[in-house]
Amino acid sequence: MTEYKQIKLDIADGIATLTLHRPEKMNAFTRVMMDEMIDAMDVTDADDSVRAVIVTGAGERAFCAGADLTPEGGGHVFSDPNPVESLSDERVRDGGGRLTLRLFNSKKPLIGACNGVAVGVGITMQLPFDIRLASDNARFGFVFARRGITPEAASSWFLPRLVGMQTALEWCMTGRIFDAQEAKERGLVRSVHPQGELLDVARGIAREIADNTSAVSVAMTRAMLWRIGGGGHPMEGHRVDSRAIYRLSRSNDAKEGIASFLEKRAPAYPDTVSKNMPDFYPWWDEPGYE
Repeated sequence: MTEYKQIKLDIADGIATLTLHRPEKMNAFTRVMMDEMIDAMDVTDADDSVRAVIVTGAGERAFCAGADLTPEGGGHVFSDPNPVESLSDERVRDGGGRLTLRLFNSKKPLIGACNGVAVGVGITMQLPFDIRLASDNARFGFVFARRGITPEAASSWFLPRLVGMQTALEWCMTGRIFDAQEAKERGLVRSVHPQGELLDVARGIAREIADNTSAVSVAMTRAMLWRIGGGGHPMEGHRVDSRAIYRLSRSNDAKEGIASFLEKRAPAYPDTVSKNMPDFYPWWDEPGYE
């Protein structure tokens, strides 16, 4: 297993727990953390024993207090300080966006256990998570307008899909901090829990996935809902649904799913994400797909 400097990755009993680990800095985000989180996603995707990934922060104060405004060794916080000749220059890409796009492409379900303050990139990195839980002391803020910048990490795409345009605009234009209860009421988080119970609830959801579902089915379902759920015409969903159900209905997992149901026993799905994804996955890379 890779040794990381600013995160921890623990894998046990089918569940990976990725912990942002800079408690002395309230787990503030850096380029090192970005690179390590992306690498961890590569590790969990490649490990067929991993059925779900929980992401949380070290300590009881913060999930992630945003970008580190005082990075070690100095340097520019948000981008390369050297002038670029074109906005298409690779250096223009923001680190939060690189991370959220990798999270978006995860083959494993992502469960956020937000254990405290989450502002700036600390909340925008959570938007591609499939399920978000919060501790009762969690606080959130899309504070970019109060720093003279704009929302990043592809949040202009993710946030309105999760909470609606009106809420997204209000939170981003005011930049105000709001509590976990408001986050729940507006649909940003699934539920709010006492600090000491948060990880147990997250593990319970992960365990439900790990013990009862087909890894291939979950990976396909995740990709289909994220990529089609906010799309244009339902025909796009019908085309992908039809191909997916045709292929997966003939799989060994489908046979096991039916047999275990009829025999009233726990399933033991044989197919793996590394070897048994449908032959048209990833369909969004096909020529002509938009």
